[in-house]
Amino acid sequence: MRATALDSMKLAFLALLLHGATWAAVPSAGIYSCVDPSGKKLTSDRPIAECANREQKLLNPDGSLRKVVPPTMTSDERAEAEAAERRANAERAAQQDAVRRDRNLVTRFPNEAAHRKAREAALDDVRKAIRASEDRLKLLAAERKPLLDEAEFYADKPLPPRLRQQLDANDATVEAQRSLVLNQQAEVVRINALFDVELERLKRLWAGAVPGSMGVLTPTSATAAAAASAPRKAASTK
Repeated sequence: MRATALDSMKLAFLALLLHGATWAAVPSAGIYSCVDPSGKKLTSDRPIAECANREQKLLNPDGSLRKVVPPTMTSDERAEAEAAERRANAERAAQQDAVRRDRNLVTRFPNEAAHRKAREAALDDVRKAIRASEDRLKLLAAERKPLLDEAEFYADKPLPPRLRQQLDANDATVEAQRSLVLNQQAEVVRINALFDVELERLKRLWAGAVPGSMGVLTPTSATAAAAASAPRKAASTK
């Protein structure tokens, strides 16, 4: 049979008297109290199993409330709580990362001139690569011309294997170079999109926006901006 809170306090006091101790030395483990499903009030010096799925009050030795102990969670509830905690931790980490990135961005680019200079530096190598590819295409066109001139002598005849092989090799190289140019042009669009997104963010930070208040700047932002600008670029090249 469980002792009541008052009985437990009396027993503790008697033990103190027997050992010559003072009341201040009473262990303050506390008393658990709850009302079971049948309406009966239960008390114990440890969590009460019958009230595992109900709130329990943890009382101080003087009977005052120390805290309310929530019901023991089920396995599903525990899994949900752990998942929620992981999400909250991930959100906190993302927010901290956003603050750090914004501060680094402002430190790296204190003004628009610095950002423009960085953009041009990032584009320079790609533009050089595009020019090299275009020069290569011109060279391939020059190499193809004598092959086509020779092929005119075989207008109604099969081309010699050597000539056919040279033309095919030229075609394959031209196709590879054109594909490379397209990739390089797409890289220019991607770089510009990234710097555009950064610049928009920087303008707000320069104007006094709190670092981290605009969310996380990710490569996805640049990808979306590049995708949005691609149709306009394609239309402008027609």
